[in-house]
Amino acid sequence: MSENAQIQTGHRHWVLIACMLAMFMAAIEVTIVATAMPTIMSELGGFNLLGWVFSIYLLTQAVTVPLYGRLADMWGRRRVFFIGTSLFLIGSLMCGFAHNMWVLILFRAIQGLGAAAIVPISATIVADVYTPRERASVQGWLSSVWGVAAIVGPLSGAWLVQHFSWAVVFWVNLPIGLFSMLLLARYLPALPSSEPAKTLNIRGCIWLMITITLLLVALLQAEVLGWWLAGVALLAVFAGWILKRNEQRTPAPLFPPVIWQSRIQIAGNLGNVIIGAAMMGISAFLPTWIQGITGGSPLQAGSALAMMSLGWPLASTLSGRLMLITSYRFTAVTGAFLLTLGSALLLLLHIHSPVWQAGATAFVIGTGMGMTSTTFLVSVQNHAEYSVRGICTASIMFSRMIGSAVGTALMGAVLNFGLAQHLPHAQDPVQQIMSPERREQLSQTVLEQLTQGIATSLHGVFLLALLIALLTLWVGWMLPRQRPAGQGS
Repeated sequence: MSENAQIQTGHRHWVLIACMLAMFMAAIEVTIVATAMPTIMSELGGFNLLGWVFSIYLLTQAVTVPLYGRLADMWGRRRVFFIGTSLFLIGSLMCGFAHNMWVLILFRAIQGLGAAAIVPISATIVADVYTPRERASVQGWLSSVWGVAAIVGPLSGAWLVQHFSWAVVFWVNLPIGLFSMLLLARYLPALPSSEPAKTLNIRGCIWLMITITLLLVALLQAEVLGWWLAGVALLAVFAGWILKRNEQRTPAPLFPPVIWQSRIQIAGNLGNVIIGAAMMGISAFLPTWIQGITGGSPLQAGSALAMMSLGWPLASTLSGRLMLITSYRFTAVTGAFLLTLGSALLLLLHIHSPVWQAGATAFVIGTGMGMTSTTFLVSVQNHAEYSVRGICTASIMFSRMIGSAVGTALMGAVLNFGLAQHLPHAQDPVQQIMSPERREQLSQTVLEQLTQGIATSLHGVFLLALLIALLTLWVGWMLPRQRPAGQGS
């Protein structure tokens, strides 16, 4: 291994800016669309399909992330980035012309297919043009994009729908994406594939998509499926078994053996599964606590979550410097400790806790996630050969998506179990206290009973989040006592 970057260019800063713009475009998409959805539904109708506007985007993204990572290694980063970004921009353009919710969902699926390439390939390109020592700091800059997007997205979405048509929320992606592509076309050399003889494992791709689709449907639609859940889960296991056999027999597996044979690669993937799962404890359920238990406003709930988005990029930047003077292991374990501490602080929330306490807790959790996720990413990229760096980067991002789906399912089940135990006769207790109109109609006695039962149930969710966060301490210890300097391929 050498200290040199694989792609030599005298304009690395323009390549970095292009990748940051592309990641910002993908990151802001979820929050900006969420803000605009009430306006969109008022024109298109189809409130019962609201969930699918977001689910289909995440589903098509998760299904194709590993595929893009493999293609980037085979065809070259620039070509695959252009393919994915073009799909994303076409989907964005057509979303603005949607005349009903079904059409909007279709074009959101196309958007997701493109977004699946943007994030992992951008991170891979940055790893290619910077040396291993520099990656530790530069990946922190990429992480900061997500924090900015989390804050700018809701504000810009509200402003755009107030002054323009809701279609502009989607069309704003076009100049950003096109400028990013122009920068990479001008400043990123198009290198030939390091393994031109290999062909894409089409059969593996098909079974991978089937497996992931069934798994995500089983996890995210568990309540809707009812007894059908067992059948979908069995089909997912069967498809996964066929995928495993195909991967073992094919000469060109989608996931190269290094992912399963390297301790660092395994730690990176396990760590991101855990981070994704733990993240749901705050992203999905802390707003419920603030609005339902403390009676806070949606703005207060959003502000608390923004503290997590602020802590993440700050810690990502700090972790880059910490890795250079300590080691991968020390930095990852430090981040894991902060994540565990923040998850423990969730259990200290009570009915009369102020909103600032929830925000401070979210900030600590965000710092832990930012530090651990950046360390896992840099360690994986620094120990991956150029020929497999694309799929290795995509695999840990895919792992985080799977972790988020698993975390949502597990914590949702814990919440429902707690509600059944503590409020067995209540009809939709969370909805009753989340809606200001229905909350005002409740007597003080009933409101206190519902609030106490839901608070106890949410503490069960936070306890599970803490147990999941504790696993990051073990995974962080799997990383070597080694600094980024002097590594790379």
